Amino acid sequence: MTRDRRQRPPLSLPLLFAPVFIAVYALHWTLLRLPYFWDEGGYYIPAAWDFFRLGTLIPETTMRNAHPPLPSVLLAAWWRFTGFHTYTTRTLMLLVTAFALLAVFKLARSLAGDAIALTVMVLTAIYPVWFAQSTLAHADMFAAAFSLWAITFCISDDSPLRKEDVIPRPREDVATANAISAALLFSLASLAKETAIVLPAALFGLQLWRLAAYMRSRKVKPVADRATPPGIITLRTHCIWLTAFAFPALPLGFWYLYHRAKTGFMFGNPEYLRYNATANLSAARVALSLWHRLIHLTVHMNLYLPVLAAIALLLLPARTDSNGKPTAFLPRAAVQILIVLLVAQWGAFSVLGGALLTRYLLPAYPMVLLLCVAVWKSRVRWWPAVAVLSLVGFAIGCEHNPPYPFAPEDNLSYRDMIVVHQHAIRYLQQHRAGSSVLTAWPVEADLQRPELGYLRTPMHTVHMENFTAEEVAKAAANAEQYDTALVFSTKYDPPPGGLNLAGESRRNDTRFYDYHRDLLPGEIAARLGGRIAWQEDIKGEWAAVIEFPRGYDARLEPLQ
Repeated sequence: MTRDRRQRPPLSLPLLFAPVFIAVYALHWTLLRLPYFWDEGGYYIPAAWDFFRLGTLIPETTMRNAHPPLPSVLLAAWWRFTGFHTYTTRTLMLLVTAFALLAVFKLARSLAGDAIALTVMVLTAIYPVWFAQSTLAHADMFAAAFSLWAITFCISDDSPLRKEDVIPRPREDVATANAISAALLFSLASLAKETAIVLPAALFGLQLWRLAAYMRSRKVKPVADRATPPGIITLRTHCIWLTAFAFPALPLGFWYLYHRAKTGFMFGNPEYLRYNATANLSAARVALSLWHRLIHLTVHMNLYLPVLAAIALLLLPARTDSNGKPTAFLPRAAVQILIVLLVAQWGAFSVLGGALLTRYLLPAYPMVLLLCVAVWKSRVRWWPAVAVLSLVGFAIGCEHNPPYPFAPEDNLSYRDMIVVHQHAIRYLQQHRAGSSVLTAWPVEADLQRPELGYLRTPMHTVHMENFTAEEVAKAAANAEQYDTALVFSTKYDPPPGGLNLAGESRRNDTRFYDYHRDLLPGEIAARLGGRIAWQEDIKGEWAAVIEFPRGYDARLEPLQ
């Protein structure tokens, strides 16, 4: 089709990368020198550090849980050029985030134009879960970036998944090139995080259904009418895309075979496999997880603002243009693809993973926002006002905690937790440098590994699982092993007496999701027979140092 000369040229993606990166860099400037947090220090940074120093794809100094090695390889390669520092690591993650946001823009633009694409990209960048994950060195942002770029090739005009919208029929060499690109990108996503295989698997199922429909249509046509008309994808192209969606399972399978040859375990050690997969298959847990994941995809961290607006505006008639034609929504086939991908993630991540972490759903959030923004624009002229309202809600959600328990990494609570831990460890270094410290993971790792950014000289630690009454009682029975304790909040809970939407879910959370109630610092100090020497609380994230005024028997002996 000939472009109208009055139409503005499309924004250039390569030129857009620089301003997007500069914007996310500026928004995250105060977070770039924070030490590593939780799973960063627990697995991803030690694994990359081992590859950086030793060249081993399987970690030597941390747990072996069979995560694919691509994040470690990319981080180590980056450190070779920039040096090993939390600042350089977080800068790399912002580059990956900007790369992912360009995929969001390209995906939305191919379906709905520049205005919606810019809106969806900005909302995605500020959504609290995405914003918090933008600087954290988890595998999930790597996997989301590669997955979203792969989807842009799957949803392009030559894809058989959009055959209803293709006129004329695309050249098969272009379709083949896009299928190869999608296969390679999905493979990279799966080598970044194994659960990314869910997306090409879902598209493989959709493609099979489309192929079956194609074959049925061929059977009902007379032989004389079997010439391929414009707009219909050929059998060869269907098979090319089926191969593309199946291909990512191959490199992931090779990785697992390699891991088994090196460690004896294909999917990680038995405890890891039990916690993240085999223990999650009861009907009650799956049903409850489906509910939690539905909340994550529609309500969590003020996501209810755009979702409720879209549901309400769907009740209105579609807008009409100057010619009286209804304003276009997304193409029907594209909506089908987005729904299939969302349902696949909703179902898969209700089973996989012992903890229902929202970062697993990073690729889903721009899809939800794209559907919402497209509904707004098709219904009302003042849809930018709805976008601004959602943006303000997301910005508030980044700093203010919701009235229910959640993982600190879902918004900037992770920053508050890091800062509190920094201050506590600084106090230990200044006042109790030679002490044996009773504490739990992840602070235990923070005190043992200087490369995580909390201290320069490791401290001796004594392990405890958590700060429940049972664990504190065990520690009290072995008081001779430690002379100091560093205790901290392991999760966010709304303050007592305030609004808490968790309701009566504590019993099920304890049964299925390892929920436990930590004692408060005063309670821990009283049960261990110590006194609180230092404590701090920032927006519900707290830590305390407990000292124990004990006497010791000492005897001087002459030198031999």
